[in-house]
Amino acid sequence: MRRYRFGMIAALIALGFLALVVVLFAFTLADPGNALLWKVVTRDTFTDDLFDSGIPWGLTLALVLIGALQAWALWQVLRGRARGELTERGRKVGLLRLALYLSVGTSVVDIAGVPLIVAWEAYWFWSASAIVSGLLHLAVVWLFFLVLRETASLGLRLFSLVTGVLVGALTIGQGLAEALSLDSVAQILTLGGMFGYIWPAWAVSILIAQGRDPRWSAATVRIGVVAQVVSVLQPGGSVSIISFGSEFPFVMVIYSLLSAVGVLGLVWEARTAHELAGPLPRGPAPAPKRSPARLLPLAVVAIVLPLIPAAVNLAQGRYHWIGPRGAIEQFVREDSGQALTWLGVDVFVGAGGPALLILFAVLRRTRRALQVTSVLLAAAAAVGLVSALTTMTPASEEFRYEGTQIYPEGMFAPGPGGEIFFGISPLFYSAALLCSALILRWLYPVAPAPRARRHVLLAGLAAVVALGFVPAADQARGPVTTAEECNPYRGGRVLQEGPELTRDQRVVCSLRQGNVIKVGAATSDAGVLTYARRLCDIYTRNDPQEVARLKAVDGLQRDHLAYPLAEICPSANTVVKAAAAEQDREIQEWEAAAQRMCDATPTHRPLIKPAHATRMREPQMTDYGVVETYEPTEADQDPAEDGLLEKAQDDGLVASLPGRLMVMTDPDFDICVTVETYTRRPPVETKGWDRVAEVGYESPTGDIVLRDDLSGTEFPDLSLNGRAGHYRIRVHYDWFKGKDDQEGQRLLIMAYPGKGKKPITHRER
Repeated sequence: MRRYRFGMIAALIALGFLALVVVLFAFTLADPGNALLWKVVTRDTFTDDLFDSGIPWGLTLALVLIGALQAWALWQVLRGRARGELTERGRKVGLLRLALYLSVGTSVVDIAGVPLIVAWEAYWFWSASAIVSGLLHLAVVWLFFLVLRETASLGLRLFSLVTGVLVGALTIGQGLAEALSLDSVAQILTLGGMFGYIWPAWAVSILIAQGRDPRWSAATVRIGVVAQVVSVLQPGGSVSIISFGSEFPFVMVIYSLLSAVGVLGLVWEARTAHELAGPLPRGPAPAPKRSPARLLPLAVVAIVLPLIPAAVNLAQGRYHWIGPRGAIEQFVREDSGQALTWLGVDVFVGAGGPALLILFAVLRRTRRALQVTSVLLAAAAAVGLVSALTTMTPASEEFRYEGTQIYPEGMFAPGPGGEIFFGISPLFYSAALLCSALILRWLYPVAPAPRARRHVLLAGLAAVVALGFVPAADQARGPVTTAEECNPYRGGRVLQEGPELTRDQRVVCSLRQGNVIKVGAATSDAGVLTYARRLCDIYTRNDPQEVARLKAVDGLQRDHLAYPLAEICPSANTVVKAAAAEQDREIQEWEAAAQRMCDATPTHRPLIKPAHATRMREPQMTDYGVVETYEPTEADQDPAEDGLLEKAQDDGLVASLPGRLMVMTDPDFDICVTVETYTRRPPVETKGWDRVAEVGYESPTGDIVLRDDLSGTEFPDLSLNGRAGHYRIRVHYDWFKGKDDQEGQRLLIMAYPGKGKKPITHRER
């Protein structure tokens, strides 16, 4: 700490923040519903009700680790340059350091001010911050172009200048467009998503120049690389946090955590400014050591191996490495803004592109080239393995996918047998890439870099902490059917088609979603099925001692297990089928009684001839006791806010507004309905009716159809041959009992042309 200009102050601030994180961690363990740790670490103030059911302990641990990373970032940013006399390198270097520090300060204010901005609703601050950041970025870009003149090539500097100026100009334009509420202009300035690629291109060019410049350490370059990887993984737009039922919004949580890790970008900027003031290196940087060429046939094997699965795939018309399958591909395509980047990587690996990387490493044979290539090959092998293990291929239905449409139409059409060919398994690519990586490390071994004592201590501590969370059981967990697979919603709508769940998966989903048998979210499908089969044995034997033990130990009653176990337990299925058959019989008897009741009601005999009359043959039902019309009007008011329901409830039977007519009934009993339309006012009939009321109604379109969309009930059209204009609607209501004491309702609705809005009650019992 004493090696740096403000090391002690920075250490105190960082330790204070770390202490705050630890205290909030303790509070969260005591009360999982306390989301203060989440808000402090992620600065996400828009998810107050996200953790009403509590923060999972795994997420709590991740928040503590990220909080420790943020404390380290605070120390890195605030500690300043190394102590000693400032190395004089000219005015350009000083201006670049100043611009970088101002950029870091703007970002820190932007991050730390989120709670105040949200509390005061001062969202204009973000637009102003974007404009200031864009101006500072333009200054940084130009000064980098000047400062790197002696160490970077002209082509690299020009590339960074062009991309950097474009990033700064677009950032300023977007800030101005948002400040002026010009959403369409802001959308245009994203260049159709290309802005998300231009920024990493500028940053990568600067990192390449820094890696060749002795003024910056390798640690600073590595931190910059990690910061850019995190930046690329973050979404380019808004992320939906909608979840269904008890489904946890994993995507939103992951992106919030990535945003919290984004402080590495500030560390890179701050270290870049700090090290510009450090002492100049003595003498030229040593040239990278190259390993001697060895065993050429094995090197050729390492190059050829990735080409073998690529050749097999290309021969069958597939040039993708993974294609539309696997959890990683689904996550990137549906939930991130990097679908096109993923497609490029998919095609590059699928067409044998890794062979070019291996060829470069074999020819170069430097420590960095060999390490980077072997790590990339191993990472690609791991991605292929995860994709293969998480693939569920539909067997005989047309393939459909959600998210960004990045695959050619018709490429994944079903074959003659109904199966869809996605290409050879990614496991073949994984095996080839992993073998190539191992051959490279064996052919060209590199001496391990010297490790500082603190590195060994941190590595040992991390290993001990990781071992503390390793399960003690020696049983393999196996696959877990997630809540997303059980309840397949994407972007707020139900999938029309997709891979069907197997019988075992349906059983697992029913048990996970039910409230009778409690199943842990992390319990494997095999464990759930084993437990369900044990319960089936207990249910089938119906041994009193076993049933009593089940109630005492597991809190389960045998009679409550029939429906959850029906699909996997034959004895329970028999009981469920018998209950369903009995229920169907009761419903049929009830419907038949309702039909007899309506058939027995007297037919209405009009006193004058109607233009048309309809006696509905079948009894009608409503979901919540209301049938109503919806005709468009010039006012176009929201039906939920026009007050018609309150008027109808006050009247008890009927109410109207222009374009809206509502009739109230009892939702629990059948209705026998007759509707009649007249060319003139019919005589008033009150005998035999409990209530007769009449209202005026203005029909804008001549489509007077009373309906209940929830139950599917729809009455015949009351209009006079589609005539629009003013009507009088007379509603007759009667509550009666049938011969078998079944209760019901009668409705007679008359409509005729006529003016006058005044409601009239002809009879009220």
